Formats: sequence, C-alpha cells, structure tokens
Amino acid sequence: MLKEITEFVVKNREEITSILKDKKFDDITKKAKENWITYAPTKKKSNLFGIDSSFNTKKYQGLFLWATDVISINIKNETRAREFKVGLGRENEEISKQAAKMEIDACEQTTDHADYVLMDGSLYSHFTSKLTPLRNVKGVLTKNNNVVFIGKTSNSRKQFEKYDSIAGDIFYYNHAVRKTGFSKLFVDSSHGHSQLITSTYARLSEDTPLMKIELMGGDHTENDIKKIMDALLSESVGGYPRSLKMAHNECKISSANLENLVHVLGLTNEIGSRDLLE
Repeated sequence: MLKEITEFVVKNREEITSILKDKKFDDITKKAKENWITYAPTKKKSNLFGIDSSFNTKKYQGLFLWATDVISINIKNETRAREFKVGLGRENEEISKQAAKMEIDACEQTTDHADYVLMDGSLYSHFTSKLTPLRNVKGVLTKNNNVVFIGKTSNSRKQFEKYDSIAGDIFYYNHAVRKTGFSKLFVDSSHGHSQLITSTYARLSEDTPLMKIELMGGDHTENDIKKIMDALLSESVGGYPRSLKMAHNECKISSANLENLVHVLGLTNEIGSRDLLE
C-alpha cells in the first residue's frame, strides 16, 4: 500500500500542494513582508543558559516504565540545574506536566545567573490546562525579564488567521523574506491581560531557518528583540543557539534509552518477556 500511496503523491504533487499557495497566499506573504524589520545583529558576548526537558515511556505487560529529565547548561558546559525522575507503574498521564514543572524549576535556579535564559519550545505550553504547573509561572519568568522561549518550529496562526490563512504564520514569513531581522511584535491577550505573551519571528543570518521568540509580558520593545538577537548571534550555529542544542542533546530520552533500562531492571527475564517493548 505504501508504494501505491507514494506513486499517487508523486503523480499528484502539484494538485495536493496547491492548497498552500491558494489565492490568499500572495496577499498574506505581502503582509508578512510589510511586517518584517530588517536588522543585522552584532555579536555581543553573553552568558546564555539553554533549558530543555524530555520524557518517554515504554509499555510492560500493562505497566509503564517512564522517565523524565531537565537540564540548564551553557556553552562552557556549566550547569545550573539537573533533575530526573524515573518509575514503573500505571500509565503516567501527568508526565508532560511534570516535565513542564521541572523546566520552570530549572528556570528559577538559572535566571539570577545568566544574561538570558533560553527555554526550548513555546511559552504557550505552560498556560494550557494540561501542562500548567501548580505555581506562579509568571513570577519566575518575569523576575529578571531575561527568560526567552525559542522555537525552531511553530504551528501558530495567530498573526494571519484574520486573513483566513491555512498554514502557520512561520510559513508565510519563510516565503516572504530571507533577510536577517524580525517581524513586528505581536502581543497576544488570549490568556488574559495579566498573562500577555509577546512574540516575533527572527532570523539571525541570511538564508538560515526562522525561529520564533516568545516573551512573557506585553511591554517589550523592538530594542529588546535586537539585544536578544545580538546575544543569540554570539553562539549561533546555523542560526540557532548552541546552548539549546547542548541542552537538547544532554536531556533527550530515546526509546533505546528506556529499552536499556528495561534490561538493567531485569524485566526481560520475566515470563512473557517476548511481549515487552511494544
């Protein structure tokens, strides 16, 4: 069946992808160009800590082996926070919430010791009903106004949804401009005026991928974004902060990692072990 699907997609590629560049595409990319602020950042040596978390699970005869961890690290390989949790039991539906809470804990331990704290992913994940940790997230993120959420991808349609966009905002910015700079600041009040989120799409070097930058609060300025970009450029690798790459590599929990833990725990010697690791 996969062969037939592939052949169909190859044959009908233009028809399938035409939805991405419908009659609204030109209008929205034009708007994206108008929103773009050209800026060539200058390297400013800064102490940046990257924070990332990871979690994974494996089934075991109705039970689940689970693990989650978090790290805060800079390019000098200094760490401000390292934490992990692992267990065997019923399905841990709260594991994603635990990872989110651990990220905020790591941020709290780091913010006094860095020029900027770079959080992998989206700030929005900490304000959804499923992931919101039971603590004052806003207080931690705004204590020193140096916490920056950075995403390599984004599905958000908030900026162009009023134009009936079909793709995410980042899609139109990627097609609209390849120059360095950032988009006009967008302030989202969907979580209430006490929890405003400011976002922008930025490119540190020409023809490198866009990143989405999100900040807690609604009083940030274009000069704030320029300072952040200057700091990020000081350790940019392919347009992305090296400290975040390090954090990701240090904390990633793969299925192979959990499979190894299964062997360490001796679970493969249990009756029915051939049914392990579904």
